[in-house]
Amino acid sequence: MISRAYTVAFQGIEARPVEVQCAVAPGLPAFSIVGLPDKAVSEARERVRSALATMSIALPSRRITVNLSPADLPKEGSHFDLPIALALLAAIEIVPPEAASETIALGELSLDGSLVPVVGALPAAMAAASEGRRLLCPKASGAEAAWVSDATVIGASGLSDVVRHFTGQMVIPPAEPGDVIEGPTGKDLRDVKGQERAKRALEIAAAGRHHLFMVGSPGSGKSMLAARLSSILPPLTAAEALETSMIQSLCGLIDDGGIRRDRPYREPHHTASMAAIVGGGRRAQPGEISLAHNGVLFLDELPEFSRAVLETLRQPLETGQVNVARANAHVSYPSRFMLVAAANPCKCGALSDASRACARAPQCSADYLGRISGPLMDRFDLRVDVPPVAFADLDMPGDSEPSADVAMRVAIAREIQTCRYRDHPGLRQNADAEGQLLEEVATPDAESRALLLQAADRFGLTARGYHRVLRVARTIADLDGAPDVRRPHIAEAISFRIAA
Repeated sequence: MISRAYTVAFQGIEARPVEVQCAVAPGLPAFSIVGLPDKAVSEARERVRSALATMSIALPSRRITVNLSPADLPKEGSHFDLPIALALLAAIEIVPPEAASETIALGELSLDGSLVPVVGALPAAMAAASEGRRLLCPKASGAEAAWVSDATVIGASGLSDVVRHFTGQMVIPPAEPGDVIEGPTGKDLRDVKGQERAKRALEIAAAGRHHLFMVGSPGSGKSMLAARLSSILPPLTAAEALETSMIQSLCGLIDDGGIRRDRPYREPHHTASMAAIVGGGRRAQPGEISLAHNGVLFLDELPEFSRAVLETLRQPLETGQVNVARANAHVSYPSRFMLVAAANPCKCGALSDASRACARAPQCSADYLGRISGPLMDRFDLRVDVPPVAFADLDMPGDSEPSADVAMRVAIAREIQTCRYRDHPGLRQNADAEGQLLEEVATPDAESRALLLQAADRFGLTARGYHRVLRVARTIADLDGAPDVRRPHIAEAISFRIAA
Protein backbone atom coordinates (compact mmCIF):
# COMPACT_ATOMS: atom_id res chain seq x y z
CA MET A 1 0.00 0.00 0.00
CA ILE A 2 1.21 3.49 -0.86
CA SER A 3 0.03 6.35 1.33
CA ARG A 4 0.54 10.06 0.72
CA ALA A 5 1.00 13.16 2.83
CA TYR A 6 2.22 16.59 1.84
CA THR A 7 4.74 19.15 3.05
CA VAL A 8 6.76 22.02 1.55
CA ALA A 9 10.33 22.78 0.53
CA PHE A 10 11.46 26.39 0.74
CA GLN A 11 13.00 28.26 -2.19
CA GLY A 12 13.40 31.84 -1.09
CA ILE A 13 10.09 32.88 0.46
CA GLU A 14 8.25 30.48 -1.83
CA ALA A 15 7.01 27.24 -0.26
CA ARG A 16 6.90 24.56 -2.98
CA PRO A 17 4.58 21.60 -2.33
CA VAL A 18 6.28 18.24 -1.79
CA GLU A 19 4.43 14.93 -1.90
CA VAL A 20 5.56 12.42 0.72
CA GLN A 21 4.91 8.90 -0.54
CA CYS A 22 5.30 5.92 1.79
CA ALA A 23 5.33 2.30 0.58
CA VAL A 24 5.38 -0.75 2.88
CA ALA A 25 6.38 -3.78 0.82
CA PRO A 26 7.56 -7.34 1.45
CA GLY A 27 11.31 -7.79 1.84
CA LEU A 28 14.10 -7.48 4.35
CA PRO A 29 13.24 -4.98 7.12
CA ALA A 30 14.56 -1.57 6.14
CA PHE A 31 13.63 2.10 6.37
CA SER A 32 14.95 4.33 3.59
CA ILE A 33 14.23 7.90 2.48
CA VAL A 34 14.82 8.92 -1.13
CA GLY A 35 14.18 12.09 -3.13
CA LEU A 36 17.34 14.18 -2.72
CA PRO A 37 17.22 14.59 1.10
CA ASP A 38 19.97 16.34 3.03
CA LYS A 39 21.51 14.99 6.23
CA ALA A 40 18.78 16.40 8.49
CA VAL A 41 16.05 14.76 6.39
CA SER A 42 17.88 11.42 6.22
CA GLU A 43 18.16 11.40 10.01
CA ALA A 44 14.37 11.75 10.27
CA ARG A 45 13.93 7.97 10.15
CA GLU A 46 15.63 7.58 13.54
CA ARG A 47 13.53 10.33 15.12
CA VAL A 48 10.36 8.85 13.63
CA ARG A 49 11.32 5.35 14.79
CA SER A 50 11.94 6.56 18.35
CA ALA A 51 8.73 8.65 18.46
CA LEU A 52 6.63 5.66 17.34
CA ALA A 53 8.34 3.41 19.88
CA THR A 54 7.41 5.89 22.63
CA MET A 55 3.77 5.48 21.55
CA SER A 56 4.18 1.66 21.62
CA ILE A 57 3.77 1.45 17.85
CA ALA A 58 6.06 -1.13 16.31
CA LEU A 59 7.18 -0.74 12.73
CA PRO A 60 6.25 -3.70 10.53
CA SER A 61 9.03 -6.13 9.67
CA ARG A 62 8.88 -5.13 6.05
CA ARG A 63 10.66 -2.79 3.68
CA ILE A 64 9.59 0.83 4.22
CA THR A 65 10.43 3.34 1.48
CA VAL A 66 9.63 7.05 1.72
CA ASN A 67 9.89 9.10 -1.46
CA LEU A 68 9.90 12.89 -1.45
CA SER A 69 8.50 14.06 -4.77
CA PRO A 70 9.57 15.87 -6.95
CA ALA A 71 12.78 13.89 -6.57
CA ASP A 72 15.02 16.52 -8.23
CA LEU A 73 14.10 19.27 -5.74
CA PRO A 74 16.59 19.52 -2.83
CA LYS A 75 14.97 18.78 0.55
CA GLU A 76 16.56 20.56 3.50
CA GLY A 77 15.57 21.00 7.13
CA SER A 78 14.10 19.05 10.02
CA HIS A 79 10.49 19.99 9.26
CA PHE A 80 10.12 16.83 7.14
CA ASP A 81 9.88 14.67 10.30
CA LEU A 82 6.15 15.13 10.83
CA PRO A 83 4.99 14.54 7.22
CA ILE A 84 7.16 11.40 7.01
CA ALA A 85 5.66 10.12 10.27
CA LEU A 86 2.14 10.99 9.06
CA ALA A 87 2.59 9.15 5.76
CA LEU A 88 4.00 6.13 7.60
CA LEU A 89 1.08 6.06 10.07
CA ALA A 90 -1.32 6.19 7.13
CA ALA A 91 0.55 3.34 5.40
CA ILE A 92 0.18 1.05 8.44
CA GLU A 93 -3.49 2.14 8.78
CA ILE A 94 -3.25 3.87 12.15
CA VAL A 95 -4.28 7.19 10.59
CA PRO A 96 -6.94 7.32 7.84
CA PRO A 97 -5.08 7.63 4.52
CA GLU A 98 -7.59 10.14 3.11
CA ALA A 99 -7.02 12.44 6.11
CA ALA A 100 -3.26 12.33 5.60
CA SER A 101 -3.59 13.11 1.88
CA GLU A 102 -5.60 16.25 2.67
CA THR A 103 -2.92 17.65 4.97
CA ILE A 104 0.25 19.71 4.52
CA ALA A 105 2.42 18.99 7.55
CA LEU A 106 5.69 20.32 8.88
CA GLY A 107 7.40 19.90 12.22
CA GLU A 108 10.44 18.40 13.91
CA LEU A 109 10.01 15.37 16.15
CA SER A 110 11.77 14.84 19.45
CA LEU A 111 12.70 11.31 20.46
CA ASP A 112 9.76 11.24 22.87
CA GLY A 113 7.29 12.19 20.12
CA SER A 114 6.79 15.84 21.05
CA LEU A 115 6.84 18.42 18.26
CA VAL A 116 9.49 21.14 18.11
CA PRO A 117 8.63 24.46 16.36
CA VAL A 118 10.27 25.04 13.00
CA VAL A 119 10.84 28.04 10.75
CA GLY A 120 8.67 28.83 7.75
CA ALA A 121 5.20 28.17 9.20
CA LEU A 122 3.76 31.31 7.60
CA PRO A 123 4.88 30.54 4.00
CA ALA A 124 3.70 26.95 4.55
CA ALA A 125 0.26 28.22 5.53
CA MET A 126 0.15 30.29 2.34
CA ALA A 127 0.96 27.15 0.34
CA ALA A 128 -1.72 25.17 2.20
CA ALA A 129 -4.32 27.83 1.42
CA SER A 130 -3.44 27.85 -2.27
CA GLU A 131 -3.56 24.03 -2.41
CA GLY A 132 -6.88 23.83 -0.55
CA ARG A 133 -5.46 21.66 2.25
CA ARG A 134 -5.25 22.03 6.02
CA LEU A 135 -1.92 22.73 7.70
CA LEU A 136 -0.61 20.54 10.52
CA CYS A 137 2.26 22.03 12.50
CA PRO A 138 3.71 22.20 16.03
CA LYS A 139 1.50 24.00 18.52
CA ALA A 140 4.18 26.66 19.08
CA SER A 141 4.07 27.51 15.35
CA GLY A 142 0.27 27.49 15.08
CA ALA A 143 -0.30 31.11 16.17
CA GLU A 144 2.09 32.30 13.47
CA ALA A 145 0.57 30.20 10.67
CA ALA A 146 -3.00 31.11 11.69
CA TRP A 147 -2.48 34.65 10.38
CA VAL A 148 -3.32 33.16 6.96
CA SER A 149 -7.09 33.24 7.38
CA ASP A 150 -7.77 31.12 4.28
CA ALA A 151 -5.99 28.09 5.78
CA THR A 152 -7.19 25.80 8.56
CA VAL A 153 -4.23 25.42 10.93
CA ILE A 154 -3.99 22.54 13.40
CA GLY A 155 -1.32 22.97 16.08
CA ALA A 156 -0.36 19.72 17.83
CA SER A 157 1.88 19.27 20.87
CA GLY A 158 3.09 15.81 19.88
CA LEU A 159 2.65 12.88 17.54
CA SER A 160 0.18 11.21 19.91
CA ASP A 161 -2.08 14.29 19.63
CA VAL A 162 -1.90 13.99 15.84
CA VAL A 163 -3.07 10.36 15.97
CA ARG A 164 -5.93 11.16 18.36
CA HIS A 165 -6.99 14.09 16.17
CA PHE A 166 -7.15 12.12 12.93
CA THR A 167 -8.85 9.13 14.56
CA GLY A 168 -11.49 11.34 16.16
CA GLN A 169 -10.55 10.56 19.78
CA MET A 170 -9.63 14.18 20.61
CA VAL A 171 -10.10 16.75 17.86
CA ILE A 172 -7.70 19.68 18.08
CA PRO A 173 -9.41 23.06 17.57
CA PRO A 174 -7.98 25.32 14.85
CA ALA A 175 -5.17 27.61 15.97
CA GLU A 176 -5.81 31.29 16.60
CA PRO A 177 -3.49 34.00 15.27
CA GLY A 178 -1.04 35.55 17.71
CA ASP A 179 -1.21 39.07 19.03
CA VAL A 180 -0.03 42.14 17.14
CA ILE A 181 3.27 43.14 18.74
CA GLU A 182 3.72 46.84 19.31
CA GLY A 183 7.17 48.26 18.67
CA PRO A 184 9.17 50.44 21.06
CA THR A 185 7.94 54.02 21.34
CA GLY A 186 10.57 55.56 23.60
CA LYS A 187 12.56 57.40 20.90
CA ASP A 188 11.22 60.77 19.79
CA LEU A 189 12.50 63.49 17.47
CA ARG A 190 11.95 65.93 20.32
CA ASP A 191 15.11 64.49 21.90
CA VAL A 192 17.25 65.90 19.07
CA LYS A 193 18.44 69.45 19.76
CA GLY A 194 18.93 71.58 16.68
CA GLN A 195 19.61 69.82 13.33
CA GLU A 196 16.44 71.24 11.75
CA ARG A 197 17.66 70.62 8.22
CA ALA A 198 18.47 66.99 9.00
CA LYS A 199 15.01 66.55 10.56
CA ARG A 200 13.45 67.98 7.42
CA ALA A 201 15.43 65.46 5.35
CA LEU A 202 14.16 62.64 7.57
CA GLU A 203 10.57 63.78 7.06
CA ILE A 204 10.94 63.89 3.26
CA ALA A 205 12.68 60.51 3.22
CA ALA A 206 9.94 58.93 5.34
CA ALA A 207 7.14 60.43 3.24
CA GLY A 208 8.42 59.15 -0.12
CA ARG A 209 10.70 56.23 0.88
CA HIS A 210 13.77 58.08 -0.37
CA HIS A 211 17.34 57.01 0.38
CA LEU A 212 19.23 59.36 2.71
CA PHE A 213 22.95 59.99 3.23
CA MET A 214 24.18 62.01 6.23
CA VAL A 215 27.70 63.37 6.64
CA GLY A 216 28.86 64.87 9.92
CA SER A 217 31.56 64.81 12.57
CA PRO A 218 31.41 62.23 15.39
CA GLY A 219 28.80 63.13 18.00
CA SER A 220 26.75 65.38 15.72
CA GLY A 221 23.69 63.14 16.07
CA LYS A 222 23.59 61.07 12.86
CA SER A 223 22.87 57.75 14.59
CA MET A 224 20.43 59.47 16.94
CA LEU A 225 18.49 60.88 14.00
CA ALA A 226 18.42 57.55 12.16
CA ALA A 227 17.20 55.70 15.27
CA ARG A 228 14.20 58.05 15.45
CA LEU A 229 13.19 57.53 11.84
CA SER A 230 10.96 54.62 12.86
CA SER A 231 8.94 56.94 15.09
CA ILE A 232 7.67 58.96 12.10
CA LEU A 233 7.04 56.07 9.69
CA PRO A 234 3.45 54.83 9.32
CA PRO A 235 2.72 51.27 10.47
CA LEU A 236 2.81 48.44 7.97
CA THR A 237 -0.35 47.78 6.01
CA ALA A 238 -1.84 44.29 6.20
CA ALA A 239 -0.23 43.28 2.89
CA GLU A 240 3.15 44.72 3.88
CA ALA A 241 3.01 43.02 7.29
CA LEU A 242 2.41 39.66 5.62
CA GLU A 243 5.30 40.18 3.16
CA THR A 244 7.69 41.18 5.93
CA SER A 245 6.56 38.41 8.29
CA MET A 246 7.14 35.71 5.66
CA ILE A 247 10.82 36.67 5.52
CA GLN A 248 11.04 36.85 9.30
CA SER A 249 9.36 33.44 9.54
CA LEU A 250 12.06 31.86 7.37
CA CYS A 251 14.69 33.31 9.73
CA GLY A 252 12.89 32.30 12.93
CA LEU A 253 12.36 35.92 14.03
CA ILE A 254 8.63 35.71 14.86
CA ASP A 255 8.11 35.48 18.63
CA ASP A 256 5.08 33.61 20.03
CA GLY A 257 3.27 33.85 16.71
CA GLY A 258 2.98 37.62 16.95
CA ILE A 259 2.99 39.77 13.83
CA ARG A 260 4.70 43.16 14.05
CA ARG A 261 3.06 46.17 12.46
CA ASP A 262 5.99 48.54 13.03
CA ARG A 263 8.45 48.78 10.17
CA PRO A 264 11.71 46.80 10.38
CA TYR A 265 14.83 48.71 11.37
CA ARG A 266 18.10 46.90 10.69
CA GLU A 267 21.56 48.29 11.48
CA PRO A 268 24.30 45.75 10.64
CA HIS A 269 27.88 46.39 11.70
CA HIS A 270 30.38 47.44 9.07
CA THR A 271 32.26 44.14 9.51
CA ALA A 272 29.26 42.17 8.18
CA SER A 273 30.00 39.87 5.25
CA MET A 274 28.38 39.99 1.83
CA ALA A 275 26.23 36.94 2.62
CA ALA A 276 25.02 38.61 5.82
CA ILE A 277 24.04 41.82 4.03
CA VAL A 278 22.76 40.55 0.68
CA GLY A 279 21.88 36.95 1.52
CA GLY A 280 23.49 33.64 0.72
CA GLY A 281 25.25 30.83 2.51
CA ARG A 282 24.73 27.14 1.89
CA ARG A 283 20.96 27.49 1.99
CA ALA A 284 20.80 30.91 0.32
CA GLN A 285 19.22 32.52 3.37
CA PRO A 286 17.88 36.11 3.24
CA GLY A 287 20.25 38.88 4.29
CA GLU A 288 19.86 42.20 6.05
CA ILE A 289 18.49 43.98 2.97
CA SER A 290 15.61 41.48 2.81
CA LEU A 291 15.02 41.57 6.57
CA ALA A 292 14.67 45.35 6.12
CA HIS A 293 11.97 44.88 3.44
CA ASN A 294 9.29 47.59 3.83
CA GLY A 295 11.47 49.19 6.49
CA VAL A 296 14.81 50.90 7.08
CA LEU A 297 18.37 49.68 6.56
CA PHE A 298 20.81 51.90 8.46
CA LEU A 299 24.48 51.63 7.53
CA ASP A 300 26.60 53.60 9.98
CA GLU A 301 30.18 54.42 8.98
CA LEU A 302 29.35 53.66 5.35
CA PRO A 303 32.93 54.03 3.99
CA GLU A 304 34.10 51.36 6.44
CA PHE A 305 31.99 48.69 4.74
CA SER A 306 33.69 46.44 2.23
CA ARG A 307 33.68 47.87 -1.29
CA ALA A 308 32.31 44.59 -2.66
CA VAL A 309 29.44 44.66 -0.16
CA LEU A 310 28.52 48.24 -1.02
CA GLU A 311 28.50 47.59 -4.75
CA THR A 312 26.05 44.70 -4.35
CA LEU A 313 23.50 47.17 -2.96
CA ARG A 314 23.15 48.94 -6.30
CA GLN A 315 20.83 46.44 -7.98
CA PRO A 316 18.45 45.94 -5.00
CA LEU A 317 18.16 49.71 -4.58
CA GLU A 318 16.86 50.00 -8.14
CA THR A 319 14.72 46.86 -8.52
CA GLY A 320 13.42 46.21 -4.99
CA GLN A 321 14.55 42.58 -5.02
CA VAL A 322 17.80 40.65 -4.76
CA ASN A 323 18.72 37.52 -6.70
CA VAL A 324 20.92 35.10 -4.76
CA ALA A 325 22.64 32.64 -7.09
CA ARG A 326 24.48 29.63 -5.70
CA ALA A 327 25.57 26.33 -7.23
CA ASN A 328 22.56 24.53 -5.72
CA ALA A 329 20.07 27.40 -5.43
CA HIS A 330 18.82 30.39 -7.39
CA VAL A 331 16.34 32.34 -5.29
CA SER A 332 14.90 35.85 -5.21
CA TYR A 333 14.04 37.78 -2.07
CA PRO A 334 12.10 41.06 -1.87
CA SER A 335 14.24 43.97 -0.67
CA ARG A 336 12.24 47.16 -1.05
CA PHE A 337 13.87 49.08 1.79
CA MET A 338 14.81 52.66 2.60
CA LEU A 339 18.59 53.03 2.85
CA VAL A 340 19.85 55.50 5.44
CA ALA A 341 23.63 55.85 5.60
CA ALA A 342 25.94 57.93 7.75
CA ALA A 343 29.61 58.80 7.47
CA ASN A 344 32.24 60.98 9.06
CA PRO A 345 33.63 63.70 6.77
CA CYS A 346 37.11 62.14 6.98
CA LYS A 347 39.04 59.37 8.70
CA CYS A 348 39.69 61.35 11.89
CA GLY A 349 36.26 63.00 11.79
CA ALA A 350 37.58 66.45 12.73
CA LEU A 351 37.52 68.10 9.32
CA SER A 352 35.14 70.87 10.49
CA ASP A 353 37.43 71.86 13.38
CA ALA A 354 40.63 73.46 12.10
CA SER A 355 42.33 73.09 15.51
CA ARG A 356 41.87 69.30 15.51
CA ALA A 357 41.96 68.41 11.82
CA CYS A 358 44.85 66.30 10.59
CA ALA A 359 47.62 67.61 8.37
CA ARG A 360 46.15 65.93 5.28
CA ALA A 361 42.93 67.96 5.31
CA PRO A 362 41.06 68.44 3.04
CA GLN A 363 42.56 65.64 0.92
CA CYS A 364 41.81 63.10 3.66
CA SER A 365 38.09 63.84 3.24
CA ALA A 366 38.22 63.17 -0.51
CA ASP A 367 40.12 59.92 0.07
CA TYR A 368 37.78 58.73 2.81
CA LEU A 369 34.46 59.50 1.12
CA GLY A 370 36.00 58.33 -2.15
CA ARG A 371 35.60 54.77 -0.89
CA ILE A 372 31.94 55.16 -1.81
CA SER A 373 31.65 54.76 -5.57
CA GLY A 374 29.99 57.38 -7.72
CA PRO A 375 27.21 55.05 -8.98
CA LEU A 376 26.25 54.15 -5.40
CA MET A 377 26.34 57.78 -4.26
CA ASP A 378 24.13 58.68 -7.23
CA ARG A 379 21.40 56.43 -5.81
CA PHE A 380 20.93 58.57 -2.69
CA ASP A 381 17.97 60.90 -3.17
CA LEU A 382 18.83 63.13 -0.21
CA ARG A 383 22.24 64.19 1.02
CA VAL A 384 22.57 66.32 4.11
CA ASP A 385 25.41 67.76 6.18
CA VAL A 386 24.97 67.30 9.92
CA PRO A 387 27.06 69.99 11.70
CA PRO A 388 28.26 69.62 15.29
CA VAL A 389 25.83 70.77 17.97
CA ALA A 390 27.09 73.59 20.22
CA PHE A 391 27.03 73.05 23.98
CA ALA A 392 24.84 76.12 24.31
CA ASP A 393 22.18 74.43 22.16
CA LEU A 394 22.19 71.38 24.43
CA ASP A 395 21.21 73.55 27.41
CA MET A 396 18.26 75.08 25.59
CA PRO A 397 14.75 73.87 26.54
CA GLY A 398 13.36 71.06 24.40
CA ASP A 399 10.94 72.91 22.11
CA SER A 400 11.49 70.67 19.08
CA GLU A 401 8.54 69.24 17.20
CA PRO A 402 7.55 65.79 18.52
CA SER A 403 7.55 62.70 16.32
CA ALA A 404 3.76 62.44 16.50
CA ASP A 405 3.28 65.71 14.61
CA VAL A 406 5.80 64.78 11.93
CA ALA A 407 4.33 61.28 11.63
CA MET A 408 0.90 62.80 10.95
CA ARG A 409 2.23 64.79 7.99
CA VAL A 410 4.09 61.72 6.71
CA ALA A 411 0.93 59.60 6.95
CA ILE A 412 -1.09 62.18 5.00
CA ALA A 413 1.57 62.34 2.27
CA ARG A 414 1.69 58.56 2.01
CA GLU A 415 -2.09 58.39 1.77
CA ILE A 416 -1.93 60.81 -1.16
CA GLN A 417 0.60 58.52 -2.85
CA THR A 418 -1.53 55.45 -2.16
CA CYS A 419 -4.44 57.06 -3.97
CA ARG A 420 -2.17 58.23 -6.80
CA TYR A 421 -0.71 54.78 -7.51
CA ARG A 422 -3.81 52.72 -6.76
CA ASP A 423 -4.13 51.67 -10.41
CA HIS A 424 -0.43 50.80 -10.75
CA PRO A 425 0.37 47.42 -9.15
CA GLY A 426 3.76 47.29 -7.47
CA LEU A 427 3.98 51.06 -6.97
CA ARG A 428 3.41 52.46 -3.50
CA GLN A 429 5.53 55.58 -2.96
CA ASN A 430 7.05 58.32 -5.10
CA ALA A 431 10.42 56.57 -4.97
CA ASP A 432 8.91 53.79 -7.12
CA ALA A 433 7.69 56.07 -9.94
CA GLU A 434 9.65 56.05 -13.18
CA GLY A 435 9.38 56.59 -16.90
CA GLN A 436 6.18 58.02 -18.33
CA LEU A 437 4.40 57.80 -14.98
CA LEU A 438 7.02 59.99 -13.29
CA GLU A 439 6.63 62.60 -16.01
CA GLU A 440 2.87 62.59 -15.48
CA VAL A 441 2.86 62.94 -11.69
CA ALA A 442 5.90 65.22 -11.29
CA THR A 443 5.75 67.50 -14.33
CA PRO A 444 7.25 70.87 -13.31
CA ASP A 445 5.94 74.14 -14.69
CA ALA A 446 8.04 76.30 -17.01
CA GLU A 447 9.73 78.23 -14.19
CA SER A 448 10.56 75.06 -12.28
CA ARG A 449 11.83 73.31 -15.39
CA ALA A 450 14.18 76.18 -16.15
CA LEU A 451 15.62 75.99 -12.63
CA LEU A 452 16.02 72.22 -12.88
CA LEU A 453 17.79 72.42 -16.24
CA GLN A 454 20.08 75.15 -14.93
CA ALA A 455 20.99 73.01 -11.90
CA ALA A 456 21.54 69.95 -14.08
CA ASP A 457 23.95 71.89 -16.26
CA ARG A 458 25.69 73.64 -13.35
CA PHE A 459 26.17 70.59 -11.10
CA GLY A 460 26.37 67.86 -13.74
CA LEU A 461 23.33 65.85 -12.74
CA THR A 462 23.09 62.43 -14.34
CA ALA A 463 19.84 61.19 -15.86
CA ARG A 464 19.29 59.18 -12.67
CA GLY A 465 19.95 62.27 -10.57
CA TYR A 466 17.53 64.31 -12.66
CA HIS A 467 14.72 61.81 -12.10
CA ARG A 468 15.49 61.50 -8.41
CA VAL A 469 15.20 65.26 -7.99
CA LEU A 470 11.75 65.04 -9.61
CA ARG A 471 10.71 62.25 -7.21
CA VAL A 472 11.88 64.19 -4.17
CA ALA A 473 10.14 67.35 -5.42
CA ARG A 474 6.92 65.37 -5.84
CA THR A 475 7.19 64.21 -2.23
CA ILE A 476 7.84 67.74 -0.98
CA ALA A 477 4.75 68.89 -2.88
CA ASP A 478 2.73 66.09 -1.25
CA LEU A 479 3.90 67.21 2.19
CA ASP A 480 2.74 70.74 1.30
CA GLY A 481 -0.57 69.43 -0.03
CA ALA A 482 0.19 70.92 -3.47
CA PRO A 483 -1.30 69.18 -6.52
CA ASP A 484 1.56 70.26 -8.82
CA VAL A 485 5.34 70.53 -8.53
CA ARG A 486 6.43 74.15 -8.27
CA ARG A 487 9.71 76.07 -8.16
CA PRO A 488 10.10 75.97 -4.31
CA HIS A 489 9.70 72.18 -4.36
CA ILE A 490 12.32 71.81 -7.09
CA ALA A 491 14.68 74.22 -5.32
CA GLU A 492 14.49 72.31 -2.02
CA ALA A 493 14.97 68.97 -3.79
CA ILE A 494 18.07 70.30 -5.58
CA SER A 495 19.50 71.65 -2.32
CA PHE A 496 19.38 68.15 -0.80
CA ARG A 497 20.89 66.64 -3.94
CA ILE A 498 24.09 68.71 -3.86
CA ALA A 499 24.55 69.06 -0.09
CA ALA A 500 27.13 66.33 0.56
